[in-house]
Amino acid sequence: MSEHAAEISWKRDSETFTYDQYNREHRWRFPGGSGINASAAPQFKGLASHVNPEEAFVAACASCHMLTFLAICARKRLVVNSYNDSAVGFLEKNERGKLAITRIELSPKISFDGQHPDSASLNKMHEHAHRECFIANSVQTEIVVARTI
Repeated sequence: MSEHAAEISWKRDSETFTYDQYNREHRWRFPGGSGINASAAPQFKGLASHVNPEEAFVAACASCHMLTFLAICARKRLVVNSYNDSAVGFLEKNERGKLAITRIELSPKISFDGQHPDSASLNKMHEHAHRECFIANSVQTEIVVARTI
């Protein structure tokens, strides 16, 4: 149906290439022209000031859920004024003993204009968004909507 591309560029900036010394900074570029400075997570010798793949993964899951949720609201003629989420991904050993993002907790705070769905309806809409989210359908990680407001 569609293709989505990213260009990843890295270049060594140290004289030697050992695990403790090579740089982790790299650049992500996208066809639309935007780019992001990326690195390994700080606990893997990366820079905290750059986005790391684990953070990007959590953001992609949360963003897809939000966009799907907004589409559901629009189809139901529910007007959303704002949607803010503080998503957290948990890097831990999976059932095979490998490090993985095993769970992502979404904590959306949503402001509606006019009609506001009740808790049961809101939970059903989040379940629907999760089932339809392209990214959630692409991964094995459990994604949980922890709190909704």
